[in-house]
Amino acid sequence: MALGDALQKRVEELAKRQPMIQKRFRAIAEGATLRAVEEAVNHTPPNTYEDDEQRGVHMITGELAAHWLKASQTIPKQAGQEFVTTLENDQEYASYVNDGHDVDEHFVPGLYIDDNGLLSYEPKEAERKKMKQQGQKIGMMVGTQTRYVPGLYMKEAGEEKYKEVAEAELKKLAGEALQ
Repeated sequence: MALGDALQKRVEELAKRQPMIQKRFRAIAEGATLRAVEEAVNHTPPNTYEDDEQRGVHMITGELAAHWLKASQTIPKQAGQEFVTTLENDQEYASYVNDGHDVDEHFVPGLYIDDNGLLSYEPKEAERKKMKQQGQKIGMMVGTQTRYVPGLYMKEAGEEKYKEVAEAELKKLAGEALQ
């Protein structure tokens, strides 16, 4: 058998395996995306850090973490020769937690220091009007000593996990396809 004949036979064998290879590409994309979502969730508050300090006072419900799975597209859609999945979080504040953000002072209507010197909040308009008539402040400027909150880079952790899983699975597939 000539080299050309052997090569042609191998090309035909690989062509027969094409549906199996496409199916595996789809499975690899889905599996890697699911692992990416899992990794992003693991890096999303509420979670405990080395110093046992709880982060994410306004995220203690776990809603931010839950939205990685809700918003991400884990089942691949074919676009030409590519299988497309997405890792995303549709919560409005997700990018601030991921990338970090500046913290400024801001006015909070209804926040006041009561007669006992305690910080209190009255969100109802009628009560605020009554307080104003009595000479009480009906809002305060609040802020923090922290001027910058560093990002947690949850999405980047997920993307790294995707690459790691996809590369390992593609190496396995290459070995299987060339046998």
